[in-house]
Amino acid sequence: MTPESRAAEFDAADPLAGYRDRFTLPEGVIYLDGNSLGALPKATPAAMAQVVEQEWGEGLIRSWNSAGWFEAAGRVGAKIAPLVGAAPHEVIACDSTSVNLFKLIAAALAMRPGRKVVLSEPGNFPTDIYMIAGLEAQGLAERRLAQRDRLAAALDGDVALLMLTHVHYKAGALHDMAALTRAAHEAGALVLWDLSHSTGALPVELNAVGADFAVGCGYKYLCGGPGAPAFAFVAERHHADLAQPLTGWFGHAAPFAFSDDYTGAHGIDRLQCGTPPVLGLAALEVGVDLIAEIGVDRLYAKSQALSEFFLECLMAHGVDLELVSPPKSTERGSQLSFRHPEAYAICQALIARGVIGDFRAPDVLRLGFAPAYLSFADIADAARHLADVLASGEWEREEFQERAAVT
Repeated sequence: MTPESRAAEFDAADPLAGYRDRFTLPEGVIYLDGNSLGALPKATPAAMAQVVEQEWGEGLIRSWNSAGWFEAAGRVGAKIAPLVGAAPHEVIACDSTSVNLFKLIAAALAMRPGRKVVLSEPGNFPTDIYMIAGLEAQGLAERRLAQRDRLAAALDGDVALLMLTHVHYKAGALHDMAALTRAAHEAGALVLWDLSHSTGALPVELNAVGADFAVGCGYKYLCGGPGAPAFAFVAERHHADLAQPLTGWFGHAAPFAFSDDYTGAHGIDRLQCGTPPVLGLAALEVGVDLIAEIGVDRLYAKSQALSEFFLECLMAHGVDLELVSPPKSTERGSQLSFRHPEAYAICQALIARGVIGDFRAPDVLRLGFAPAYLSFADIADAARHLADVLASGEWEREEFQERAAVT
């Protein structure tokens, strides 16, 4: 049986197949970059128009109350909470992932006086490591990096915080969240998980594993749009002690009292800083509602099936690429990464054919599998295109090589 005929059978039996029509997907495009920017839900433009034309255009400033703008950050956060195994009052949608990382790193350091080390791994997403540097420059933190198989051994009495990305952005490898959280707590450290490549793609149970803090973005699998607000989680047991450094007015207990003195709001609201981005939250809420409707468990099951099928298709076409991601689908996120010295040029050749993946320096072709809107036919076609590009040497064309040289 050919990959195409197998794909037809899989699609006919796919319980999520109908959700593809709930997204805007350009004709002739196979989108394998949803792990970088999710596709547009068809309901988003109308929701945005409602906020712009009616709430802003007609309601003007009254919409802070009448349209629920004041509550938007907490409302959207509460909808994200069950997707990451948290209680509604433990998650808030605000700021960017980087800003939320800074706030929570600083808060963790303040909660562990006498300790300054923030432990992470080399090759973690750069902004995660960069955020430590800002605090290190002020003498408040000390960066320590350890290889993933040495992280537990690196936890000593100097470590205030273990900060890791649950799904590695480049390779897609999963950390054992429960085991590492337990090891950190046994060493007296707190734990901050970056869920940017996890939320909406695979099950996460923050409270079940005893996580302290977490952050995540809204524009990947949650389909909130470019620059969508991020979210932050703080376990309820830490709410009373949470002292984040960006003491903006929306994190104040009474922002409209206009007091000269700062008093932090109760609970997770204290993690807010400036005025919430109402338009961004409106778009994000549509994506969150849709992903919640589909269900993370169902999305994860289809994601595993899609990635396994892609590997089967490559094998059927005789493609032999070095797989960077873990070979077992249960040990990786919703992506496959391959190493090739000409990965950039290969990626550009695929894009020219309408197969949009992405490249990660220096030599990784990264393909994301967003199960909410990808079909098995997409996967079979993408594998065929990749096989054709490699067999024909199409990636050697000057236009692809030139672009690679200046990147």
